Order: sequence, then structure tokens, then C-alpha cells
Amino acid sequence: MSNSRQILEKACRMHLVFVSSLLPVANPTSGFDIANRVVLDALRAQGIRVSLLGYQTPGTQLAPSDGAAILGEQEVSTAKVSTRQKLLWLAAALFNRTTFSSAKMLACGKEDLRRKLQSLGPFDGLILNSVQLPGAFMDLFAGYPSIFIAHNVEAASASENALHAQSVFERYLLKREAKILANIEKRLCQRANFVWTLSQQDRISLDVADDLKSAVLPLVTSVNAPAILDANRQITYDLGLIGTWNWRPNRAGLDWFIEQVTPQLPEDMTIAIAGELADPPVGKLHPGLRFLGRVADARAFVASCAVIPLASTAGTGVQLKTIETFEMGLPCVATSLALRGMASIPSNCTVADEPSAFAAALVSTRATPRLVENAGNHAGQFHTAQMQQLSLAIGKGLAALG
Repeated sequence: MSNSRQILEKACRMHLVFVSSLLPVANPTSGFDIANRVVLDALRAQGIRVSLLGYQTPGTQLAPSDGAAILGEQEVSTAKVSTRQKLLWLAAALFNRTTFSSAKMLACGKEDLRRKLQSLGPFDGLILNSVQLPGAFMDLFAGYPSIFIAHNVEAASASENALHAQSVFERYLLKREAKILANIEKRLCQRANFVWTLSQQDRISLDVADDLKSAVLPLVTSVNAPAILDANRQITYDLGLIGTWNWRPNRAGLDWFIEQVTPQLPEDMTIAIAGELADPPVGKLHPGLRFLGRVADARAFVASCAVIPLASTAGTGVQLKTIETFEMGLPCVATSLALRGMASIPSNCTVADEPSAFAAALVSTRATPRLVENAGNHAGQFHTAQMQQLSLAIGKGLAALG
């Protein structure tokens, strides 16, 4: 029997526990939720039994799994909770010498968490998903074989946010966050049998750019190939952006687009912004701007837009909205940062980093919106290639668990 077949057969008998601050949901909408669901489905597609351990977002249904130990319902979005709750989280972070994000995870006590983890046994190892929950209980998880998923380089994101802090106190907190996160990420990477990142740059930044230690997970929006858009689809908006705008790096890109790009666009151009936005920009805005809030069907919204601006100016990891745009064959204008983690760029994607060049590219693309030639084939090939590479990367991680 070949070695690769032995590895595959052993993997099919594996039982892993997916440890995450927020558990994968049946109908994901945010980038974090989409990535979680894709990884879960990809693992199960390889015959892995996967149980879940973590908090459930209020009002959601969990994705199919092989068992779950729910720590409780938890709203972790800072923008959605009261000032009192924010202060409680801050106090917990300072008292426990941990990060603000990991402090949110302390609603469950260590012994309760240990019991819930043991209730899922026996299992062969852990998938430690991002830093929040694993960082809050690092010593508890240290005794198990594990794969760490780094969605971003969180310390770098916190450092970037500190540069844009609006007060001395906020800057202090973010610098503190960055310092602690750097230590947590280093320890999680060192202790893990294997590390999955979402971009090659993150492998380098986390100092795990060794093929025996890590691999990049090329993501998709779903393990199922998406339907391809009709080139004659109904267009409602000239430009459309969608995102989780309460996430600081995303908001930085949105603010850059609104403040520096839209003033250079024609006044009759319609620009739709979809997604929750706690504090919409005020002042003199482009007359075509429309803030839609959360939309019922993100894909239908994106399909109703002629051109997609991918205006990322900060952050790490990979942009799920970039992947979705490529999967759908939509014309787009993107900053270089929006394309991080992308191995290939379709022909109807224009790259521009200066506001004037970005605006000019949007006007030009809108004048002749076109899908990639033979869009169905291109989009299908993109998804197929991503899935093949995703399967290979997952296989490397499973092999490292022994």
C-alpha cells in the first residue's frame, strides 16, 4: 500500500475538534464565518469527523458537524454591545493580562471548558481557529496535537489600528493589544503541529514559511461551485461595495474610498454600500452614495452592481469579497492589498492604488463593463483550482498531526 494511501485512510478515521470563538454557521455572511464554514466542509469532505467547541452567535443555526459543545451564546461584535459590556471586557482584559478579544471568551470558566472539551472525546487533535478562544485558554489546549489557523496576523492589524487611534488612551490599548497578540501568535505557531494561513505573506510574517510547518489555504466562498452570472443581468447600481465595516481594516478601506475616491467620480454615478455600518460618514458626500445596511442576499446585491471596487488599504489575511468577485466573473477595480493571497488575477480586474487612478479605472470600467471572456469557464476554473489547492493544503496539515 502506498504511503499517500495510508495517510488518506488514516485521515478518514480521524476525529478533530474545531475550537473557535464563533462556531461555523449554516448561512455565513461575514468573511470570518465564510472561511470557517469552508474549512469545516473541506475537512468533512475528506472524511474527517469534526466536532465543534466554542460560542454560538445569537440567532444563528450551526453548520452540520459531527457533534458540538456550545459554550453559550455570545455577541462578540464590539459595535453591537452596550458601553457597560465594553467596560467589563476591558476590565477582564486588564485583570487577566490578555487581549480585549480573548477577554470576551472568559465568560466560560476554564474547568467548564475542559469538561466540554473532554465530552467530545476521544479525538485525535484540535483545529485552533484564530487567536481569540485559543489565546484565552492557551495552556488548556497545549497538551493536544493541533493545527492553528491564522486568519490574519492579528498583531500587525492591531499595530496598524494604533496608528489611526482617535485618542491617546485608545492608542495605548491598541499597542498593548498588539504586544500581547504577537506573543500569543508566536506561542500558538510554535506549539502547533502545523499552521494554516490565508496568504503567503502571513506565513512569512508569522515566521512559519516552511513547507513542513505550514501551508496557505486558498479559500472559496463555498465548497460548491457558484452559479455564473448572465452578462445581461439587471444592473441597479454603477458601483457596489459590501463588507463587515465594523472590522477596522475594512472600515479603513471604506473611508479611503469615500473620502478620496468618490469626490473624483461623476455625480450621476450610483454607489451602493451594503453591510452593517455603526457610524456612517457625515459631511459633504457624493450625491450618488446609498447606504443600504445589511442586505438579505449578499450575492444578489453584488450581482446588481456593474463594477465592484475592492478598496482594501489595511489588514492581513485574504479578502473573501475578492474571491467572491473572481468566482462570479465580475469586473472590478482593486488595490494591491485587496489582491493579497491571489495567485492569478482575471483580465477584467484593474489594479490601482492612487485615488485618482482608482477613480479613473472605475469610470473606464463602468463605461464598458465586461465579464471575463468565456466567464463561465474562467469562474469555474478559478473555483476548481482553489478547491484543489485547498484540499492539498488540508492534506498536509492532517499528515502533520500524525
